[in-house]
Amino acid sequence: MMVCHENKSASISSYLRLCFCLATTLLTPPASTWAQGAIPPLPDSTGWGVHVLTVARDPRGTIWVGTYGHGIYRLVGAKTWEAIRHDSTDTSISWDFVQAIGFGARNQLWYGTIGNGWGLSTDGGATWKNWTYKQLGPEWQYVAPSGIVVRGDTTLIGTADGIQLTTNDGANWTALGDAVGPRAKGPADTVFPVLKSEYVRRLAPDRRGWNVSTLRGSQRLRQGPTGWVSEPLTAAAYPPQNALLIGSKLFRGSQCGLKANADTLPCLRQTGPAAEAPKAPLTTWYRRPIAPTDNSFIDQTYRYGSTMGGNFQQHQGVEFNNPDGTPVLAIGSGTVVYAGPAEAGALTVSIRHDTPLSANGKRYRIFSTYYHNSALTVKVGRKVAKGTVIARVGNTGRATNDHLHLEISASPSDSIALIVDSLQRFPPYTSNPELWIEPLPNTGIVAGQVFDASGAPVPQARIYGITKRDPVDTPYSFAETYGDKAHPHPLYGEHFAVGDVPEGTFVMGTEIGGKKVFRQVTVEAGKLTWVVFKP
Repeated sequence: MMVCHENKSASISSYLRLCFCLATTLLTPPASTWAQGAIPPLPDSTGWGVHVLTVARDPRGTIWVGTYGHGIYRLVGAKTWEAIRHDSTDTSISWDFVQAIGFGARNQLWYGTIGNGWGLSTDGGATWKNWTYKQLGPEWQYVAPSGIVVRGDTTLIGTADGIQLTTNDGANWTALGDAVGPRAKGPADTVFPVLKSEYVRRLAPDRRGWNVSTLRGSQRLRQGPTGWVSEPLTAAAYPPQNALLIGSKLFRGSQCGLKANADTLPCLRQTGPAAEAPKAPLTTWYRRPIAPTDNSFIDQTYRYGSTMGGNFQQHQGVEFNNPDGTPVLAIGSGTVVYAGPAEAGALTVSIRHDTPLSANGKRYRIFSTYYHNSALTVKVGRKVAKGTVIARVGNTGRATNDHLHLEISASPSDSIALIVDSLQRFPPYTSNPELWIEPLPNTGIVAGQVFDASGAPVPQARIYGITKRDPVDTPYSFAETYGDKAHPHPLYGEHFAVGDVPEGTFVMGTEIGGKKVFRQVTVEAGKLTWVVFKP
């Protein structure tokens, strides 16, 4: 679906002429306009800004922007953005969360998404051929930030499951993976296990081949007489992510659109009452289930209670995107109470931890449950210590990439059937893991509540203002309050919680009954800041 957006200063007749031109050609804005570094704001119906994940310029000079939940925009002329969005047709883009865009010399336009593959247009974005779950299988869905690179006839697409490359616009594919676990082919005819890790973070061509940054470091790939080979790489240059020189000014993508690089102010610049001072958290008893040498960052796009902006069911845990075979660690000491297939065949381990919780006159047993593993290394009844390897990351069950799904439950019962049930999509006692595991170094936790004018909680409200450090493999955009399938912590009663928030003071905001409400928040390392929003 393609929609024209008119700048308010443009006349209706100019707008119609411009839309007519869009049907016939890609227009390049006047060089004099870009030389001044002028660029119109992206169309924003929310009032909170459009989160830009990638920005690029095609060979004809047109600027393209990939966004979080708003699809793709291209700048036509000097003042009109055209929107390209996902719709119900087979020829639209597959997903509106776009963080990679690449261009070929034969009018190829590639895009890559967070969680639903990639696509190609050869008619300027009017129609698309997509590679999604049907073509890719349960992997290859997460394209790396700026993870599409084209040189000559060759297109490389870096993902969390390796690289897919084509020399004929997707008629045939070759997969580049690692030597750990089964070799996932996806649409490829051939697989070469040449990567240090299939978890790809950056791509760039050089004179001798292709530079690749993975979870295990950088390397150079090149095509030899018998296939693709790897070479050591002591230093690699990668272009700036999510940045573009427009005229004489460098612009960067942000949570509120394209900002001049010199603009270092936060997106929310309003004022509001101060939240509570940071305090020691009550139950950050547990370590992360993935070692720091692997990817121990929580996936930011589909956090506990999140619907990813209304696109998914309410999430019951958090995810750690890692290659197949990555060790999964017990977050704390306890006893294995479940080990085997669970929902949709996901290989699952559940641990009942040694330390219970007392709250409001009730006693809760704490369970941690680990889904989608490729292999289990423990059996029911085994006592494990914190950090014990209990499984290996995989994509069994209902999964679209290699990852660990972690749930933490605070249950008034010892019944394992209330924790792991192959027929139960929404377990009744899950709790936000970000209130139970230690935050990353130099970060804290923000949690709180959102009430309407009557004092009732506001479900699935979006809360803006938190920013996370780059680079991020899955970008943070906003928090969501819980819906009816998520559950507050027994001691907090929160409506939302976000961990791994960098230290600092900033403004957070949400919308209640059509009115924007702001609070000033201070975050300190290892502490929790409590914030309440009311109209």
